[in-house]
Amino acid sequence: MEIRTDIKLGDCKKILKTLPDNSVDLIFTSPPYADQRKSTYGGIHPDKYVAWFLPISEELLRVLKPSGTFVLNIKEKVVKGERSTYVMELIIAMRKQGWLWTEEFIWHKKNAFPGKWSNRFRDSWERLLQFNKNKKFNMYQEEVMVPMGDWAKTRLKNLSETDKKRDESKVGSGFGKNISNWLDRKMAYPTNVLHLATECNNKNHSAAFPEALPEWFIKLFTRQEDVVLDPFMGSGTTNFVAQRMNRNSIGIEILPEYYNMVKEQLVPTQLILLESEGEYEATEHKGHHAVR
Repeated sequence: MEIRTDIKLGDCKKILKTLPDNSVDLIFTSPPYADQRKSTYGGIHPDKYVAWFLPISEELLRVLKPSGTFVLNIKEKVVKGERSTYVMELIIAMRKQGWLWTEEFIWHKKNAFPGKWSNRFRDSWERLLQFNKNKKFNMYQEEVMVPMGDWAKTRLKNLSETDKKRDESKVGSGFGKNISNWLDRKMAYPTNVLHLATECNNKNHSAAFPEALPEWFIKLFTRQEDVVLDPFMGSGTTNFVAQRMNRNSIGIEILPEYYNMVKEQLVPTQLILLESEGEYEATEHKGHHAVR
């Protein structure tokens, strides 16, 4: 099969208009946060962030397939000792625009940078907001299952009579569980909290996230030959990972220096044998490979 990686230089608000309707399976991106990365992208004031982003999300809504997913990595900043509300305001505005806010994932940064402030502790997490066009969308949960863990060896060793039948919640929530159903299971579905270290060194970009972050969502929401879009490509992490995982991808970047750097390292077209899902090698891209 042929895998294409198409990168484009320019403002994503304009370039997105050139993409066909319903043509993308997954959008995974991290736009400039409000009033941050000023030396790189100029910064957008929190009060203007929603108005700035809505024309972009309108185009993303158009190009995303009905079965597709949009994952937005974003985090509020602190303004004069108080958390800004621009992310919450953006969620509400996008829902009015037609998006379904389906889920919220948390990226726990295992190696968050130390610091001390007078009224709060250091940030060690970021949001990953999941939006969809429809309530039914492609989701391959088995691709991200995790080992049951050592707890299962002791918890499931000696089951009580209660464990062997559906045990209804004592608080009347309607939820219940049958512990014995897990006896022969080696794998479990993960939580919505991802524990990943940041990428810090030699990334040639002002904002870094690990390759494992887009990789996890590409596994969860796409199959080989699907199309992944990052409208704020930066240094190309999403596109590098998508190419390694045999997904077609599109990257859009407004700054020529990052566009040219990615262009030199990415292979525009690859002819590969169709592999079974999950058989690709998670090898790191030589040189730059794990920044936005």
